Amino acid sequence: MQNNIDIDDIKINFDESGLWVLNIAIAIIMFGVALGISVEDFKRLFKNPKIVFVGVLSQFILLPAATFLIILILKPHPSFALGMMMIAACPGGNVSNFFSKMAGGNAALSVSLTAFATLICIIMTPLNLQFWGSLYEPTNIILKTVSLNPYDLFKLVSIILGIPLILGMVIKHYHSEMAQKIEKVLKPLSMLVFIALIFIAFSQNLDVFIHHIHHVLFLVIFHNIFAYILGFYTAKSFKLNKKDCKTIAMETGIQNGGLGLLLIFGFFEGLGGMALLAAFWGVWDVFSGMALATYWGRKSSLK
Repeated sequence: MQNNIDIDDIKINFDESGLWVLNIAIAIIMFGVALGISVEDFKRLFKNPKIVFVGVLSQFILLPAATFLIILILKPHPSFALGMMMIAACPGGNVSNFFSKMAGGNAALSVSLTAFATLICIIMTPLNLQFWGSLYEPTNIILKTVSLNPYDLFKLVSIILGIPLILGMVIKHYHSEMAQKIEKVLKPLSMLVFIALIFIAFSQNLDVFIHHIHHVLFLVIFHNIFAYILGFYTAKSFKLNKKDCKTIAMETGIQNGGLGLLLIFGFFEGLGGMALLAAFWGVWDVFSGMALATYWGRKSSLK
């Protein structure tokens, strides 16, 4: 499938200043999310270790493994395959909290799982990308050519996600009122900056997207819908209630495409297929998350 296209010869244009701004935007978004997280959220989460287990299992074990199987069946272009592995290795996207609430899910659980996933992704994201990527020969060749250093990847994820998370939680703990005021301004502002950055990246590479977006359209939509279904039915198989099933579905289906893009530009020099897939995922999963949350939300309100 799609093996004769020249997508790997394409480099997405995204200069150093754009990359620097993307770094800051993701860190600020994470900081904004962390301002709404307290130590109590984690305590509540660990009072129900089953939910933690299901969340981690669905997001960090089953999704990357299932993605690998999908790649073996569909045999997409190598850089698309590695892009899919990158997305599956990333933690949940920050908008999952908003969509979980909108869908009538468990908003407190969503925020807690996002925080926990962000902490463990510092280890799990590099590990999953390296492990699954090296098992599939076409993606293993790309990993070898870029000399991916898991420690450098770990360091970048720690700086971009780990530090803002801890800093935001510290401010929330010691200066709760101030945290609430900052969060009200910061969350919408940082999301607008992030969306603007994605659109700037699209406009700078309009030619590339027009000519090649059809190559990733099916892969991204199928992969994303599959992730929602996987999350929902994994939670259901562990007999979690409907609210928690919706939340796990959102946490599994909405991946941090922004972080994926950042890692692709930072370590893979904006490799065409990977960047194209991650950029489209970042836009698509906001759209699909909104649609699913609206559908579930309406069903909940009718009951």
